[in-house]
Amino acid sequence: MLWSLTKIVVFVLFVAAVTLGADYLMQIDGGVRIAFAGVEMTLTPLGTAIGLVVLVTALWVLLKLASLTVAVLKFINGDETALSRYFDRNRERKGYQALTDGMMALASGEPRAAMRQASKAEKFLRRPELTNLLTAQAAEMAGDSKKAEEVYKRLLKDDSTRFVGVRGIMNQKLAAGEEEVARQLAEKAIALRPKHVGVQDTLLDLQTRAQDWSGARNTLTLKLKQGTLPRDVHKRRDAVLALSEAKAILAEGQDATALEAAVEANRQSPDLVPAAALAARNMIEKGQARKAAKLIKKTWAAQPHPDLAAAFAAIAPEEDPAARLKRFQPLLRLMPDHRESRLVLAELNIAAEDFPAARKALGDLVDSDPDSRVLTVMAAVERGEGASDTVVKARLTQALSAPRGPQWVCGNCHNIHSDWAPVCGNCQAFDTLSWQVPPAGTEGAGDSVTGVDMLPLIVGAVEDQSDVSEELPEAEIIPLTTDDAEVVEAEVSDEAVPDEAPQKMAANEGSK
Repeated sequence: MLWSLTKIVVFVLFVAAVTLGADYLMQIDGGVRIAFAGVEMTLTPLGTAIGLVVLVTALWVLLKLASLTVAVLKFINGDETALSRYFDRNRERKGYQALTDGMMALASGEPRAAMRQASKAEKFLRRPELTNLLTAQAAEMAGDSKKAEEVYKRLLKDDSTRFVGVRGIMNQKLAAGEEEVARQLAEKAIALRPKHVGVQDTLLDLQTRAQDWSGARNTLTLKLKQGTLPRDVHKRRDAVLALSEAKAILAEGQDATALEAAVEANRQSPDLVPAAALAARNMIEKGQARKAAKLIKKTWAAQPHPDLAAAFAAIAPEEDPAARLKRFQPLLRLMPDHRESRLVLAELNIAAEDFPAARKALGDLVDSDPDSRVLTVMAAVERGEGASDTVVKARLTQALSAPRGPQWVCGNCHNIHSDWAPVCGNCQAFDTLSWQVPPAGTEGAGDSVTGVDMLPLIVGAVEDQSDVSEELPEAEIIPLTTDDAEVVEAEVSDEAVPDEAPQKMAANEGSK
């Protein structure tokens, strides 16, 4: 309001000043005489002032026309001028408007409209690094992979957009299932931009799927250097990769190198049971029994596992059950209350035919944590103590319907694996397998996957007692695995031949 009033006052004062000036000039006597080419003109003071104003204005217009003429000539010649800059600004404005409309169309799920706007923007802007990317994304959304790949290839020609082109083609190959080509492209992309977290993860995933363990370890180290992976996570995953590399080397027959890799994996992650078991067995084969025992004890203290017990038994495969029970005591005392320690102790006592001790070792597991292995061991204890066939059959029937206990379960998709693997066979996730009880209702939870259901069966302790089988008929038919329970289930369901169970169980055990 105040500004408007000020402008009005200034305008009125200006008009008043002009009026006063004109009145003053009209009252002055004399004038200006102009003679030119035989023409003479006499101007009053007011006319002279007006003439000067008109002359100045005419000169200004003439200069502007001359400048415009020069600009037009330069424009025609291709030189940059104010005129060309004006048209450039106008074209740039239209181009960015088209680019904005294209991005909005892409975000709105209208890929065809986005491609049209991208083409229009390219016409005005001449900025392929912007418009090609919009076109490629719109083509992908529209399902035109051929068009998208063509645009991405154009991006490869410019250093500033080469990474975007490589990554775009890589994602296309991934979607098409061409993982080997995608892996090669991911390696090129990571060379162009090592700090890109998405490409790092993609490359690591593709390398683990392709079992390129050495390359995966390099990528993992790169992630650590770039600060995209915590050090503790790096140690764990590098141990998994080292173990996988050791298995691959062992398959090629390079025992020494495989042992080094397995020991390195165990050093980085002491709770990685497969690494400890593999390293221990390699040490046993090389006659390094004491080192193997020390390594197994260290891992058992972190994570008791049946595979470790089997490896510990393999240190002295020919020893008798009593000696084995004594040798296992230092190992079992490391984690005496762990269910695995209690189960192994019970199995060892069964092999030594000390069934009361086996029952004591089981304790309350039959009531508190009754899985198929616990119930099978309990059936063996009751058979050894002279229980009737009905009692033994009842225990084995319970074992068939009971949970199978801890197994190798993928933490991502809950798929159950018979053996540990670095990559889940179902969802392809890396380092997600852990030894745990499968969630209720998990498919495959009823399948026995552990290779050491009963320790005596693995080491062959019972079979070594064949010379006293006639004196101990009950021990001869001790059910050692859940496979025997399946035989009993078939017998229990057939009421016509209930007395054939012991003979079938004995025959089944003899075949093993």
